[in-house]
Amino acid sequence: MQLDGKIALVTGGNSGIGLGTARRLIEEGAFVHITGRRQEALDRAQAALGPSARAIQADVTRKADMQRVADAIRDGKGRLDIVFANAGGGGFILLEDITEADFDRSFDVDVKGVLFTVQTALPLMGQGGSIVLNTSITAFMGLPAFSLYAAGKAALVSFTKTWANELRKRGIRVNAVAPGVVPTEGYGKDMGRDEDQVRRYVERVSREILVGRVGTVEDIGNAVVYLSSDAGRFVNGIEITSMAA
Repeated sequence: MQLDGKIALVTGGNSGIGLGTARRLIEEGAFVHITGRRQEALDRAQAALGPSARAIQADVTRKADMQRVADAIRDGKGRLDIVFANAGGGGFILLEDITEADFDRSFDVDVKGVLFTVQTALPLMGQGGSIVLNTSITAFMGLPAFSLYAAGKAALVSFTKTWANELRKRGIRVNAVAPGVVPTEGYGKDMGRDEDQVRRYVERVSREILVGRVGTVEDIGNAVVYLSSDAGRFVNGIEITSMAA
């Protein structure tokens, strides 16, 4: 039980990587608050995670929502030990097709949402606290049609290093995970691919990755557990990057 007695917050915890990571945190002894925009998905996640989780409906792009989440955690548990700023999304958009609405939507969730999540959670955190941001290998790869998504995730890499230095005197560590291909229920929709296209893509990428498979939500959850545990207490300001094709 690497996280016995710890109090955690996972944004976007109603599905995919967020839900899988919340489950791993609970398995290691933490009590986990999850957030999401869709109440019905939150209800399903709450039922799946059980009594060691609390679901709070919130939109990370709205600072007032995230302040309400922080207030609820303060009233219920009094503190936070772990924050996994996971909520985000994106997909293929060619440079010439990017609209102002596309830009606002992408950066609101992937950048502004992470900033507000950490900012509102920070007063609840103290010595030994761990903040983990969910970035992406696309931040480093220069993939065509990923201008907005990759730029937003690259901003999180910058946040990681800046905040690690800014918060070190308070004893709060800031790290990031940078997943590669991790197929989740929303993966095909985000990437604009149907189920068969996703299957063929996963098969191809799996042959090109050293370990012979793509990532799972449990892989990412394990990384977050490590970064938030005593075993990772000397790790600060780094990105754990998954293996990519």
